[in-house]
Amino acid sequence: MDTPARPPIYLYTDGASSGNPGPGGYGIILKCAGHEKEMSGGFALTTNNRMELLAVIIGLEAVKWHNADITVISDSAYVVRAVKEGWVFNWEKKGFAKAKNQDLWIRFLKIYRQHKVAFRWIKGHAGHPENERCDALAVAAGAGATAAGKTLPEDTGYISSLNR
Repeated sequence: MDTPARPPIYLYTDGASSGNPGPGGYGIILKCAGHEKEMSGGFALTTNNRMELLAVIIGLEAVKWHNADITVISDSAYVVRAVKEGWVFNWEKKGFAKAKNQDLWIRFLKIYRQHKVAFRWIKGHAGHPENERCDALAVAAGAGATAAGKTLPEDTGYISSLNR
């Protein structure tokens, strides 16, 4: 018996930080078959690249199907190029030696390999509705985290890696 084909999923993401490091957040929009879900989170001390990558991770982790067709739409050249140009796979082969954000890249690879994921880069702050909404979610989440003093859990080596 054939399993019906599942519709494609579109994952829009953005990360933001006020200062690098500083307070920041991520914003996510998941779209699938006419349904839409928004998510966000913030931290009192983080970097823009960490929030860009965490947005992708949280979005992929939210997909409950195995082997889903997912297109990630991001304005992060750091994240998109790391995957499309194979940097992350080279970092992995070298045990992530000297790679920044290795804790998040390891987490990313685990969920990335559970799906069929394509990446598409878009220019940020260029009027793309979902990107603008994700940015607003990320900025608001970062501002909220500052007030609450929220820090990123299990952020092994993060503060020391900022000094590299």
